[in-house]
Amino acid sequence: MTLKTRQARKATLPPRGRRKSKFQADLAPAEDQMVRGLKQELQLNSNTDFLSDALALFRWAVGERKRGHRIFSEAETGERKELVLPRLERVAPGLALPRVEITWTPRELERLADLSSKEPSPPTETLLRAMRG
Repeated sequence: MTLKTRQARKATLPPRGRRKSKFQADLAPAEDQMVRGLKQELQLNSNTDFLSDALALFRWAVGERKRGHRIFSEAETGERKELVLPRLERVAPGLALPRVEITWTPRELERLADLSSKEPSPPTETLLRAMRG
């Protein structure tokens, strides 16, 4: 009986190299809403379609940065904004990330420790509106 099960399983598997992979992500509620909103806006019916398009865009961005190209969004007015993602910058040739050194006073460090140990503040209405899109 075990042999039959193994044979049946082998018969149902696609040929090597063509097997589809499963992907699961644990998203925060806000990220889940963002994905759902983008899928709706782009008229995508499945997570597979969404992930395929996202991968294509990310693969293109990685290729551009590897060639040393910068990625911009340009408005009709000519205003330009550069896309900068730390993970993308890792693949850029001649990696030269800006370095900032902050000299903290003991009082500032104490205040920072105090702030970071408290419960987070609830989100502002402006932030909630921005997250809703």
